[in-house]
Amino acid sequence: MNTVVDVRQLTKSYGHLTAVNQVSFSIEAEKIYGLLGRNGAGKTTIMQIITAQLFGFSGDVKVFGEAPYENSRVLSQICFVKDSQKYPDRYRVIDVLQQVALFFPQWDREYAFALIEDFRLPLNRQMKALSRGMLSAVGAIVGLASRAPLTIFDEPYLGLDAVARSLFYNRLLEDYAEHPRTVIVSTHLIDEVSRLLEHILVIDQGKLILDEEAEALRGRAFAVVGPAAKVDMYTAGKETLAREPFGSLVSATVMGNGAASDHRQAEALGLELVPVSLQQLIVHLTGEQSERKAVEVR
Repeated sequence: MNTVVDVRQLTKSYGHLTAVNQVSFSIEAEKIYGLLGRNGAGKTTIMQIITAQLFGFSGDVKVFGEAPYENSRVLSQICFVKDSQKYPDRYRVIDVLQQVALFFPQWDREYAFALIEDFRLPLNRQMKALSRGMLSAVGAIVGLASRAPLTIFDEPYLGLDAVARSLFYNRLLEDYAEHPRTVIVSTHLIDEVSRLLEHILVIDQGKLILDEEAEALRGRAFAVVGPAAKVDMYTAGKETLAREPFGSLVSATVMGNGAASDHRQAEALGLELVPVSLQQLIVHLTGEQSERKAVEVR
């Protein structure tokens, strides 16, 4: 196994607030990871530490086997695209492309200009005059065309419409297939990106609560729907993440793989079992009423 990022017992505090609390995980080469969780969970802090943009933490962080801080050899292999990226006011789109080409050894100029056409960006327009969606498109293009061995997208598509987001996802998958690298995507649009992700990391209140292959996670929970009394009978003794009204019925989200025995029990009670999407599962896991300790990575 070729480890690109290795994080051990990472903790970062701001005064009395602990933003990241004893987090440990590894990221392998040539996989697409989802770093997921609610706003303020600690995701961006972790990414800023990995990319040497944030200091003053405890624990150990290695990227490509080395500490990333003031390490040009490591940092030249990382592209970190974030929604809050700032540019000089006088810069045009073409100026941004010319400047970022100096930082990434694998930069593909021809591909960058093909993406400009795809996203219909005006090359000579100043960055300060771009719409929110156009600014996001510039970040997406930089991340894709950088071909950096470690590429991190932190909510890079805020402001993009559904068509442009779909274009970004398709181009990411296509280029990843031709030029494999390690990609981390942090987003709240979980259902939209779920088909991209090979491994899921979930951060909640500064702690890592889930570290699992996406395929296995997609079958980790299901919902049972029916009359309240029968749903309660079915869920007795089971790990229940949520229980919600569903019209005149009740829907309960249960941890499990929906095995044949689950279906037989549900059928006997006249209940329906339905799949739970990746986004629904993570919403339940990070909700205030969820039993997070049951799935917390130890």
